[in-house]
Amino acid sequence: MAAQYGLVGLGVMGDNLALNIEQHGFSLAVYNRTADKTRSFVEGPARGKQITATYSVADLVKALERPRKIILMVSAGRPVDAVIGELQPLLEKGDIIVDGGNSLYSDTARRGQALAQAGLRFVGMGVSGGEEGARWGPSLMPGGPRDAYDELAPMLTKIAAQVADGPCVTYVGPDGAGHYVKMVHNGIEYGDMQLIAETYDVMKHGLGLSAPEMGAIFTEWDQGELNSFLIEIAGIVLKYVDPETGKPLVDLILDEAEQKGTGRWTAISALELGVPIPTIDAAVWTRTLSSLKERRVEASRLLRGPSGSPPRLDRATLLPALANALYAAKISSYAQGMALLRAASDEYGFGIDYAEIARIWKGGCIIRARLLNDIQQAFQRNPNLDNLLLDPTFAEAMNARQDRLREVVGVARALGVPCPAFSASLDYYDTLRTARLPANLVQAQRDYFGAHTYRRTDKDEIFHTQWAPPRAGTADLPAEGHAR
Repeated sequence: MAAQYGLVGLGVMGDNLALNIEQHGFSLAVYNRTADKTRSFVEGPARGKQITATYSVADLVKALERPRKIILMVSAGRPVDAVIGELQPLLEKGDIIVDGGNSLYSDTARRGQALAQAGLRFVGMGVSGGEEGARWGPSLMPGGPRDAYDELAPMLTKIAAQVADGPCVTYVGPDGAGHYVKMVHNGIEYGDMQLIAETYDVMKHGLGLSAPEMGAIFTEWDQGELNSFLIEIAGIVLKYVDPETGKPLVDLILDEAEQKGTGRWTAISALELGVPIPTIDAAVWTRTLSSLKERRVEASRLLRGPSGSPPRLDRATLLPALANALYAAKISSYAQGMALLRAASDEYGFGIDYAEIARIWKGGCIIRARLLNDIQQAFQRNPNLDNLLLDPTFAEAMNARQDRLREVVGVARALGVPCPAFSASLDYYDTLRTARLPANLVQAQRDYFGAHTYRRTDKDEIFHTQWAPPRAGTADLPAEGHAR
């Protein structure tokens, strides 16, 4: 019998997703560019299951029922285009290709438009949850033609993570909407991880705690409002002892954080759309700076930290402050990410349902957290909410914790411990709540050197001022009061 689904790419994510799909009653034909990988998979983990091995793209296509539904689990970029190039001549009108990798949303839109001209349907689907999620239930963010999603939904709703209010999958929107949401998810993930790392750093240098002691604190925090997957695994990682040396393994890991690019894509998109996401930006550049290990070691010998005496700190005071500051900073970071989603949805016509996005992030994905329940409810109360910090529940939560966030930033500064994500989260909050910013001076300077004009608070016209007598060799500019 023909298989219901095809899957290309049997890496860690691909083979686990294949097993997940088969476990829920769907038959597959699988293909990997390396034949040995295909063979070892069907003779190993997939032995005895409804999974058929194929050893060419043509054989894969022949093995599928119509309309063909093929999931690509290959690296983003050229590999996706290469596989599509092999598949397209073999497919028929109405067939569906699903890209389940971390592709750039604009690439997904481009591919979808090109395939649509050939009568094929292309779905760009974010898949979050790592190896474990792919196997037992990821958060899925599919975007593309609605009719293609409807055909895939019976399978997707079964393999996705399940939470109290449904499976962690929804139709996100057309074109590259699914991969855009996954990109922002990863950007929020960057910010969240950086905030946790800074919390660990303040604990370490401020209180002198060992890694296992800090692990126990994160485990305790995971039982309360900070409950999340990343807080949970921070506790596990910090408590893990290297069996070879008997030391905490985290203390032996080189302090260079790698990145695959989705955080950088998020920052670039935010700049293009004019949306501030300072916490995510801070996480991206901090990872980049962490990779300059030799430069940092050299700088540590030349550059000085705070000259005063370090502050006297105690657990009873600092740990509650850290917990509250971390929660407030996380709210600020999520608010930035959701604001970016709104701007992109407006710009690209995605039609994103923000409450639904919060819902499908509650299970399976890396940023799943108790906090998402409140985010979901905020957008259910007001689907047109412009910024999460303007929701009364979140405004109250920030107001109650902002002093602790300031305290932690102050402690870090006094210790000379870098806290770019904490600082950025606080600065975003303070900038947003400031009714009059010093941008008036910036605009006045822009008008001085570039005649960029300005608006006034007491008049409706647009103005330019001749701020000083023209210097030799410069053109005279219109005087104040000349509207443009």
